[in-house]
Amino acid sequence: MASISTRKIADVTLTFWIMKICATTVGETGGDMLSMTFKWGYATSTLILLNGFLVILAAQLFSKVFHPLLYWGVILATSTVGTTISDFMDRTLGLGYATGSTILIILLIGALASWRFSMGTISVDHIKSSKGECFYWLAILISNTLGTAIGDFLSDSSGLGYAETNLMISSIIGAIVLMYFFTSISRTTLFWSAFVLTRPFGATMGDLLTKNPEYGGFGFGTIGSSLLLLFILLGLIMFSSRQKHRAVE
Repeated sequence: MASISTRKIADVTLTFWIMKICATTVGETGGDMLSMTFKWGYATSTLILLNGFLVILAAQLFSKVFHPLLYWGVILATSTVGTTISDFMDRTLGLGYATGSTILIILLIGALASWRFSMGTISVDHIKSSKGECFYWLAILISNTLGTAIGDFLSDSSGLGYAETNLMISSIIGAIVLMYFFTSISRTTLFWSAFVLTRPFGATMGDLLTKNPEYGGFGFGTIGSSLLLLFILLGLIMFSSRQKHRAVE
């Protein structure tokens, strides 16, 4: 695989995590909008979104430099298709949230182990080839699908509800932040732990925004919530791009 001369993935900063949460939340609301609001179903929605993901992923892989809109477009695509893949596994195939989550955990461990064995590291700071970038996006797709399944399992099957699940996941993410600053635990391990957990955070936040009050949500709907979150994400992309441009000047 060809080496990458310039960094093509986003720097991991506080803004990165805020944008990741926005992208994963709109992934939940967007996926539900297609499969449930528009009534396209999980299988059809997954097929459409998967093709869209492959197109934008190809554009990202063939690009020579970092393009913020392209990069976050792939993140958003993995989150949206991850939502419908998870729902298809859990509901259409009848695997259930627990079984679906277990399968996805095994797949994620397998992807990260293959990446580590093939490239020598799974650190996002050392992606210097197209092969490494392919492993990166594969891990992200699986982790976003897994995060959806975990979020649905906690908020629906466990009986916690959307708000309680969101609070619990927020607490775990907060603990990871503390471990980052005050322990010597591998930064790579903490990164992927946080990356997986921000997905169920976004999933439960999306459900909290869209579901009717009788089901414990705010009732904003999938269309309105998706448009609002996309607007916020685009604003953050513009902000981070300007900040990076000023830093270079």
